[in-house]
Amino acid sequence: MFARIVSMRLKPNTHAEFTRTFDQEVIPTLRKQQGFRDEILFATPNGTEVVGLSLWDSKENADSYSRSTYPQVLKSLAKVVEGTPEIRPYDVTMSTCHKINAAVAV
Repeated sequence: MFARIVSMRLKPNTHAEFTRTFDQEVIPTLRKQQGFRDEILFATPNGTEVVGLSLWDSKENADSYSRSTYPQVLKSLAKVVEGTPEIRPYDVTMSTCHKINAAVAV
């Protein structure tokens, strides 16, 4: 399993619009992507920063999404995101939610 962690700063007073856009546009797009497993969003209490954790079957699936679809996702979020989101890739070595352990992830 593979993870992409995306950190974003939101424009002032746009947290509700971000959440709505993510739910109505981004999640349906992600669900159509081969190898997509799950998305978890974290927001700071003041709603100015958001971190998204997406889980994928493989690095290849996540890379394909990054090349082909992620640019469109960025465009749909442009009205609420300030600057360029930071993306960090990770191998998943354990997940209690997805019953993953180091032997399976390797």
